[in-house]
Formats: sequence, C-alpha cells, structure tokens
Amino acid sequence: MHDLDLDRGLRDTLQGRRVLITGHTGFKGGWLAVWAKQLGASVCGYSLEPPTDPSFFELVELDRLIDHNVIADVGDREQLAHTFSDFQPEVVFHLAAQAIVRISYDQPKLTFDTNVGGTVNLLECVRETASVRALVNCTSDKCYENKGWIWGYRENDRLGGNDPYSASKGAAELVAAAYLHSFFVTRPELGAATVRAGNVVGGGDWAPDRIVPDAVRALSAGSPVPVRNPGSIRPWQHVLEPLSGYLLLAAGLLEAPDRFSGPWNFGPDPENARSVRDLVEELLAGWGSGDWEDLSAAQGGAPFEATTLRLNCDKAQAQLGWAPRWGFTRTVRETLRWYKAHSAGDDLLRLSRQQIAEYVTESGEDRSFLA
Repeated sequence: MHDLDLDRGLRDTLQGRRVLITGHTGFKGGWLAVWAKQLGASVCGYSLEPPTDPSFFELVELDRLIDHNVIADVGDREQLAHTFSDFQPEVVFHLAAQAIVRISYDQPKLTFDTNVGGTVNLLECVRETASVRALVNCTSDKCYENKGWIWGYRENDRLGGNDPYSASKGAAELVAAAYLHSFFVTRPELGAATVRAGNVVGGGDWAPDRIVPDAVRALSAGSPVPVRNPGSIRPWQHVLEPLSGYLLLAAGLLEAPDRFSGPWNFGPDPENARSVRDLVEELLAGWGSGDWEDLSAAQGGAPFEATTLRLNCDKAQAQLGWAPRWGFTRTVRETLRWYKAHSAGDDLLRLSRQQIAEYVTESGEDRSFLA
C-alpha cells in the first residue's frame, strides 16, 4: 500500500485546484488535461498550435473542455509570465517540448531553445508566482548517459546525452535541480519534481518518426510498416501509466513538498522492455493484417539512437505506491482500440474517458486514490 495520506482520494486532492499544463496540444499533455479535468481541476493549457494533423487535441475538442486555452510558445517569456500572473496556478505540469529525436538532428538549436530555454522560462515563472504549490517538470528517460546497460537506470545515475535531444533533456534536469536547490528550497510550501518516463504509446499520437503512428498510417494505407531499428529495446508503456504517476506525485508534492521533491522514474514492468520488432509484430496481430519492412540496412548515415534503454522504478513503487498496471499486450490492445475508434468515427473524448476509468478501476490492488 502507498505511504501517502491520500484517503480522501486524488479527486479530493485536485478538485477545484488551478492546474496549468504546458504542451496540452500534444499527445501526453492532451491526455493529462482530460484526466485532470475529469478529476475536477480547473485546467489552463499553454502550448503552440497542435503539432500534427490530425491531433488528439482537436479530435477530443479539448479547447472546449478545459477552462483556459492559451496558444503561445514557452519561449515567449512575457506571454508565459502573463499567463501565470492571470491564472495563478497552484499545480504546474510542464510537458511542452521538442520531443522527436530525429528532429533534434535537423534543428538542434530549436531543440535546445525549447527544451532548455523553455524550461528556464517556466522555472522563472514558478519562482515569481507565489500561488504555485506543486511543479511536475517532465523530461525524458533519455536524460541518462546511456551506457547500454541491460538493467534499469536509477534516479541518481549520471545524466548526459550524445545526441541533441538527449543532451537537452539532461541539461533541463540540471537546470531544474539548480532552481530547486537555489530558489525553491526557500519556499517550504512548494514542491518541485522532475519525471522521466519510458517510451509512451497510446491513442492520439500522430507524431512523425514514432513507431506506433508510423505503423497506423502504413496499416491504414495498406502499406508495409517501415521499421528503422527492429532490434532496439525500449520500455514501452501506455500513456496512462506515467500520467498516473505524475498525478500521484503532484498530490504528494501538495501534501509533503520536501519529501517528494526531486527526480522520479515512471516506467513499465521489465517484461514491457521489448524490441521494436516485438512491438510491430504485436501491432500487426492486433490490427489483424499487414506486414513490416526492415529499413535498418538502408539507414546509412542515419542519426544515432541507443539500442537499449530501461528504467528502474523502485523509488516510485516504494515511496509513492505507484506501479504500472497494463502489460505489453494490453498496452498495444488499448492503443489500437483508440485508433480503430478514430477510423470508425466514434466519440474519442468518450472513449478516452472510458479508458481512463478502466485503467483506474481494473486492478487487483486498492488504488482508489486515482479515481
């Protein structure tokens, strides 16, 4: 059982709270906004226009669901500060980022400006806004200096990165730690944490150069799924897995800021660390047809991507009582369920809410504080 005093339930903890989410027009940020609103929070989203067409944001009509929809860049320090001043958030989730590894090679400055500079702007706004009680700053599992270990990286392992994306995330972690220890430590009512998730999949992701959106596009068109690195091992997890950890951590920061500040991993069970080939074959099985094409021999001078990456989540399980719920097959099944519903023209907000409800309730553990 978890150690947090959350008998009231997470709904009671966040209900009526002013929650600011940056990156809400993106895949993870959109899902988080739906869940936070479902918990009764007053949600303000701050982000650029949806990065893809279609997008989760538009398909669930998120702009009509949340309380405030601010379309702006985290690089715009003045607009971001105005939003903080106007909304006076109590809880902040920072998800706005340049999140594609291959784009970081084409646009390294944009990647560093967004992932490091944007984080500095966000932290400055938190520093200047007395209403903020909890900050959950989302970076990436790729913030670790990847040594190709077969075991999972822990929160106190060395940060680093040989590619612009990974380096930007490691740098964002260092910046966040500096603000925590230099400024936020003087505000005992403020808790600030960074979170590192695995390779997140789920309905509504349409980003380029991601294996699930690439697969759905190919399968819908009757084409072979293009696979660049079939042997690479990644910690696959459904989007609701890390988001449940982010929400639980936010509640912990509100209850005990000093105890829960700092870095946290939220990754899948070890059996979910599978190769890209395994994921694609599971997608094909769930789709019911199709084939895939190995493009690894044609990569040539393709950008480097680490072949193995796993996370150790002992800290989250021991101190937060958080644990992943959906195994590999269930993760793929729920992901495809969403995309098939999109193809059928179903109500995707309703389905998204239903998947959240099923995730919360379908467990052998007593985890009712997530409801």
